[in-house]
Amino acid sequence: MPTTGSNFPSLPEVHPIAERLQKYLARAGVASRRKAEKLIVAGRITVNGETVTKLGTQVQPGDVVWFDGEPVEPEKLEYHLLNKPAGVISAVSDERGQRTVTELVPSQARLFPVGRLDRDTTGLIILTNDGRIAHELMHPRFEVDKVYRAEVRGEVKEEALVRLRRGVKLEDGVTSPAEAASTGGSRRGNSVVELVIHEGRKRQVRRMLEAVGHPVIHLHRKRYAMLTDDGLPPGESRPLTGGEVEALVKLTAEKHQRRGRN
Repeated sequence: MPTTGSNFPSLPEVHPIAERLQKYLARAGVASRRKAEKLIVAGRITVNGETVTKLGTQVQPGDVVWFDGEPVEPEKLEYHLLNKPAGVISAVSDERGQRTVTELVPSQARLFPVGRLDRDTTGLIILTNDGRIAHELMHPRFEVDKVYRAEVRGEVKEEALVRLRRGVKLEDGVTSPAEAASTGGSRRGNSVVELVIHEGRKRQVRRMLEAVGHPVIHLHRKRYAMLTDDGLPPGESRPLTGGEVEALVKLTAEKHQRRGRN
């Protein structure tokens, strides 16, 4: 069973920065960003006692926001790590009634998955209501490592590994170079491969391995950045610690700084 999350840790304020008023209102559950813009223009929002009608107004930490005479408080930011089992889709909801990752995480917050794992792929996925860190973790420019263990058909030889390390041509372009190694464990003519990538294209690992002649039998994401699946059984989740959240923020910040110097 998933963890209850009743002892959710007190996390640091990892984003003590200004944000646009419409985003603040959306995060508080008042309305979508588009509808929040209409509320602002209509003069129904006050910030620190002053009616605000200008779109793009910035809300600073500590500002007091009211909507129609009632105080507005955004959701507390939450961060969870889920070991997704097979048969579950990486979505907030599904109109066809398929089970989603959000159903496996016990939280009242409006969580969404950071990136996607396809229905049959198992392993680690982060769920949060923090749009900023989600964007940074998903964007290829921040080069966040994702480590996969794949059981594939056939004996994987060095030639195939070299192709993966150089980048593989797919229908949507050549992939960035991956770290690739055969880890043994072959059985019945199958092999086990470990891949490290930082992109997040749809079904990318499966397509890469198929392109080098080794269709995937089973795929599992065992590590996301510094987070591993150690002690987290399939189908269970846990809240990230404050230290882990800070480490993710620091990781993307360092990547951004390095790119700025290049």
